[in-house]
Amino acid sequence: MSDFLLELRSEEIPARMQAGARADLEKLFRKQLDAAGLKAGEITVWSTPRRLALIARDLPLATEAVSEETKGPKTSAPEQALEGFLRKTGLTRDQLTERDGVWFAITEKPGRATRDVLADAIPAIIRAFPWPKSQRWGAASLSTESLRWVRPLSGIVAILGEDLVECEIGGVKSGYATLGHRFHHAGEITIGGASDYAEKLRACHVIVDHVEREAMVREKAKAAAEAAGLVLVEDEGLVIENAGLTEWPVPLLGRFDEAFLDVPPEVIQLTARVNQKYFICRDAAGKLANAFVCTANIEAKDGGTAIVDGNRKVLAARLSDARFFWEQDKKKPLSLHAEKLSRITFHEKLGTVAQRHERFISLVNDFQGQLEAGVPAAKQAAAILKADLVTEMVGEFPELQGLMGGYYAEAEALPSAVSDAVRDHYKPVGQADAVPTAGASILVALIDKVDALVGFFGADLKPTGSKDPFALRRAALGTIRLITENHLRLSLGQLFRAAAQLYRNQGIAVENSSEDLLAFFADRLKVQQREAGVRHDLIDAVFALGGEDDLVRLLARVHALQSFVGTEDGTNLLAGYKRAANILKKEGFATNPNAGSEGEGVVPPTGEEDPLVLVDDPALKGVAAQFSHPECNYTREPAEQALVDALNSAEPQAAGAIAAEDFTAAMAALASLRAPIDAFFDQVTVNEADANKRSSRLALLDRFRAAVHKVADFSRIEG
Repeated sequence: MSDFLLELRSEEIPARMQAGARADLEKLFRKQLDAAGLKAGEITVWSTPRRLALIARDLPLATEAVSEETKGPKTSAPEQALEGFLRKTGLTRDQLTERDGVWFAITEKPGRATRDVLADAIPAIIRAFPWPKSQRWGAASLSTESLRWVRPLSGIVAILGEDLVECEIGGVKSGYATLGHRFHHAGEITIGGASDYAEKLRACHVIVDHVEREAMVREKAKAAAEAAGLVLVEDEGLVIENAGLTEWPVPLLGRFDEAFLDVPPEVIQLTARVNQKYFICRDAAGKLANAFVCTANIEAKDGGTAIVDGNRKVLAARLSDARFFWEQDKKKPLSLHAEKLSRITFHEKLGTVAQRHERFISLVNDFQGQLEAGVPAAKQAAAILKADLVTEMVGEFPELQGLMGGYYAEAEALPSAVSDAVRDHYKPVGQADAVPTAGASILVALIDKVDALVGFFGADLKPTGSKDPFALRRAALGTIRLITENHLRLSLGQLFRAAAQLYRNQGIAVENSSEDLLAFFADRLKVQQREAGVRHDLIDAVFALGGEDDLVRLLARVHALQSFVGTEDGTNLLAGYKRAANILKKEGFATNPNAGSEGEGVVPPTGEEDPLVLVDDPALKGVAAQFSHPECNYTREPAEQALVDALNSAEPQAAGAIAAEDFTAAMAALASLRAPIDAFFDQVTVNEADANKRSSRLALLDRFRAAVHKVADFSRIEG
């Protein structure tokens, strides 16, 4: 067994590509080993800006000999079939093996030296490497068939044990030599093998392990801030990026002019992060400090003074631009900025952003009576909601849309409820994002998402498969959280229809896609509630009732249902329901739209409409129920009568509890049916020879099924 080292050295690899490159190198290497029948022990892959390195432990020195068997024609097949098989295999008839009347070609493949396998594998890996962007170079680049790599490939180290794996690609030959740090080490380094690779590079100021470099950046940046009495603003993405830009990371703290702190802190952080890859710091009180941490790639003789000074000047230029944008944007109120939105297309099928503002204002009116305290501020915010899209700052930093609108609203002294609503109207962006809780903020966040959902669905631009270019799944999840976490009592269907009408009022053709959207929301709700431990089939069971588009009420019903079906009564009642449903289905009982829920009742076998369904006197409800089916032409068996009595009691209790939205009480009423339905099936013959008894008992089962359906469609519940 031997360890194998492969290093592919080039000019600087972009930091954003290094993680993918490590994964691709391991994947391609394993693929080559599998094709050759080789298996390695642990495989480690590292990256620096100038190299990809792979170490494979415990590789065998040779592949095993294998015997390959190819099935041919039967011995009784025509001569032409045999001749074709011989041409395909390159064998003669006497080299074939006959078994059970069939010809077989058996080929013995001797083992190969692992070094030879690797010599073929390395060029194949390099040619197949899927860089997101790559280039050709030198005179050979005149041909489209020339070697491509992320940056010009300059060196290959390939050592198995202590032996060189000789290979060549694009004029680059493998060898024992590599290079150390660009500035701290001149000349080549001779590598003995996988065992001394990392330590020899470390001695030449190259930390080849990217995880170790990330730890150095993380710890030393934090230490630099603490030494100045500051707190580093942690940013793991920036840690990874700085580690990907350096081979010997040295974090250094610098200062910028305090005057720049007049600019919103998010602007400063984004300027430092995006343009310069700097960390920022806060003081002990949590306020943004005029300090940054940059990561050098060398140990400077002056301790980094010149490096910090150069970085400070570059950052100052960037911050000067940001301050200019900030001051320029504040010269006009957001209402004037909003006038430019008529020139920005929301979508070619859905009009302009200015038209969205018109719809937003109208949609806010639909919440009169629900969030009245937030409506005035929401209407004011709705008129300027997207105005910051045309500002200089958001043009430079699109990530700040919404946030800058809030700052500009504050700067022109608009009410805090308005500025907060503008700032927060994109929320929640993800599952970890906070949900607005103030009335105006809730409203504008909700109408922004609903308007987009209704528009794109109405224009038949729905998500398909994994594609969701307009982030509609995220918008739906955000809408669900806004409604459920703020306990908003509203009809989603009504809201969707109102939003669609506003599009049409502007002459924008959108279809009324309320039903599609409700189904879409049901799917999103199942995804969201799965993490909370709610069963998807129970959500389906409640949605299937139809007309249930109040998410707060729906989830209350689902939670009560989940608690119920988890009990012994719930499990047995579900089993009784399914048994009743199967019997009714088998008997072909016709559907009666006047009984049960969603047409789940049956037509009484008399074929006549039952006049007692019109009885409205509560005192006579029980009597009417007894005569509503042809059950009274014979003396019921005790278990049969017990089920009738239980239904007479449970039905009004469940109905009253549902009307009061006390779904736990509704489930408790259903639970009282568990023992009677069990006894009914144990003691009563449904498929009675007497047609009158059979039809009456089927009608009783249908009544039981309809009673259960008042709470949920139990046919959708699994188990």
